[in-house]
Amino acid sequence: MTPGKWAGVWAERVREVPLRLLQMPATEVVPLLRNGGVDAAFVRLPVDREGLHVIPLYLETTVVVVPKDHAVAAVEEVELADLADEDVFEPLDEVLTWDERPGQPAFTRPESTAGAIELVASGTGVLLLPQSLARLHHRKDLTYRTVTDAPQSQIGLAWLEAVTTDLMEELIGIVRGRTPNSSRGRNPQQQPARKKPPQQRPASKHRRPKRRRR
Repeated sequence: MTPGKWAGVWAERVREVPLRLLQMPATEVVPLLRNGGVDAAFVRLPVDREGLHVIPLYLETTVVVVPKDHAVAAVEEVELADLADEDVFEPLDEVLTWDERPGQPAFTRPESTAGAIELVASGTGVLLLPQSLARLHHRKDLTYRTVTDAPQSQIGLAWLEAVTTDLMEELIGIVRGRTPNSSRGRNPQQQPARKKPPQQRPASKHRRPKRRRR
C-alpha cells in the first residue's frame, strides 16, 4: 500500500489529530486491528469480515518480477502463457489467489516475498505479485512487467464495527474521495441557500377604470 496521498489530505483537514501510519505483513494486519492495536487498516481482500466493516477500494495490477536481462524485460506486458516454461516462486506470504498457478514450481518456497525477490535477483526464477509490492521491493537489477490475464489483488479499508467514530467517518470520506463540503464529512460546511425568486401577484384580466375627480 502507498497511502501517502490520503495521509496528506488527512493532515490538511484534521490538523488537530495526527495520523500515524504503520507498515506490517499482510497476515498481521487483521489480528492487530481486532486487538485494538490500530484504528483502521488497509487490507488485501478477501479477509474474515466477522466484527468488521470493510470497504473495497480498488484492484491492483499484477506484475511479474524478472532480472533486467531477462527476455520478458524486452516487452511491455505479458500473458500467463508466456511464463509457461518459467520457474515461478510461491512465497509463504503469497497474497494472490490462483485457480491454477502459472509456469513451473520453483525449487523452493521462500518464507517471504522479500526472500523470493532475493532469489529472483539470483536468476533462479520469477515472481508474480501486486504492483505495489513490486515497487516496495524495488532493486536496481530487477524490473517488472504487467501480466494482463493474471488474478488481481483487491485493496479495502477495514475497521471494527463497534468503533465507527466521527474521525473514522472522516477517514472513510478521504479514501472515497469526498470533498470537505460533503454532507457526510466530520465538519461539513453549510451550503449557501438558494435565493428564491420574488413572488409575483397574478395579473387580473379585468381592471376597474380609475374614476376621474371633478
